[in-house]
Amino acid sequence: MLIQRCFLILTFIILASKLFAQPVFPPDKPDRKLQQKLESLTSNFKGEVGIYVRHLKTGKTSAINADTLFPTASMIKVPIMIGLFDKIHKGELDYHAELLYRDSFLYPGVDILGSFQDSTKIAMSKVVMLMITTSDNTASLWCQQMAGTGTAINTLLEKQGFRHTRVNSRTPTRQANQQQYGWGQTTPREMAELLVQIREGKVISPDASERMYRNLTRIYWDAEALSQIPPTVQVASKQGAVDQSRSEVVLVNAPSGDYVFCVITKNQQDESWQNTNEGYVLLRKVSRLLWQHFEPKSDWVPNKESEKWN
Repeated sequence: MLIQRCFLILTFIILASKLFAQPVFPPDKPDRKLQQKLESLTSNFKGEVGIYVRHLKTGKTSAINADTLFPTASMIKVPIMIGLFDKIHKGELDYHAELLYRDSFLYPGVDILGSFQDSTKIAMSKVVMLMITTSDNTASLWCQQMAGTGTAINTLLEKQGFRHTRVNSRTPTRQANQQQYGWGQTTPREMAELLVQIREGKVISPDASERMYRNLTRIYWDAEALSQIPPTVQVASKQGAVDQSRSEVVLVNAPSGDYVFCVITKNQQDESWQNTNEGYVLLRKVSRLLWQHFEPKSDWVPNKESEKWN
């Protein structure tokens, strides 16, 4: 009887551990100098700001509202890509399959895929590229559809240990969340650590993680955080923007060691769409501060004429 009880308890523990994955994020190891710099930089921001920074080699961290929920905007395309790659890994989809674009997939805007004629053929790998590289919304909605449902993606995130990062749009039971946060929601810590897990080959499989990481290093939108990092340094990133929010998650393969950061705003007073938007300015300032902090010997600065290309 005792052996049976022990066996039942052990079985329950194993099942519970699989169903309720615990976060695997490293504990904070505060970088006090950096913390002071970031707090000073954000003190007068007209809106709410969340920041999470971790230097992967030293483990040092800085955090401002790092566990607060924020809108993802287009950063939700990283979880969508993960959901799609899970299907590919299971053999349910073919990454190189030739797909048929239909007008019904169109998300009105200036997307590349949305300019295609009905019945145009395109490889799935190129649809994924457009979703991540140019943040194409038509491609993203198509990828979300192929990934199954928002619920399937959210379940996958839960199993991976992410409790707060969720797809809201086109996901049953999440209408209230969508009303508050839009397409998706996350925290600065979770979005940053999601990139780290991909970098370390821990999402889906090592080969799937490698392919996803390569996709994330080919970003068209490089006028904000990426503009403050030397172009010779590899960076994986994803950006997001809606009227009252600007966001960017970045993993820098820096000479002195990788570092990751995520900056998200919400309830911004500045809803403009020029590069002078307070949120965009903040993204650039945080990125520049971090590069100088982690690479103090670097004498690189953005070219004075580079602004005309952004």
